[in-house]
Amino acid sequence: MSLTDIPLMGALKSRMGWHSDRQKIVAENVANASTPGYKPHDLSPQDFEALVRGDTPQGNLGLTMTNTQHMAPQTPFSPGAKVVLSPDSETTMDGNSVVLEEQMLRMAESRMQFQAAVGFYEKSMAMMRMAVKVPGK
Repeated sequence: MSLTDIPLMGALKSRMGWHSDRQKIVAENVANASTPGYKPHDLSPQDFEALVRGDTPQGNLGLTMTNTQHMAPQTPFSPGAKVVLSPDSETTMDGNSVVLEEQMLRMAESRMQFQAAVGFYEKSMAMMRMAVKVPGK
């Protein structure tokens, strides 16, 4: 059994890979900031709701009742919440629409979310080590 067989670990690995790929794309956008006619690219966002429902290859992260005394799972999303995406806000005279400030914000956002995923991964590993540790040793 590998760590990616555990749904949470597989999801974290996928999330860190997504942020790594996004950093590469943002770097390409910045590198082409002065290329005439260049349009910035971005990755489509990951669907966390589908991950919780179990509609992804990573499995199901939803809550499971293994005992009748457990609390029933609640819907993790507030009704009416949605993601709003907006394209870059400017296009220069030569047709280039890369806005360096927006690319830097995307890069900083990806870096912070990657670091959060690494933190979750480290905490999960520490919990697993504690769970498999022989009592008293």
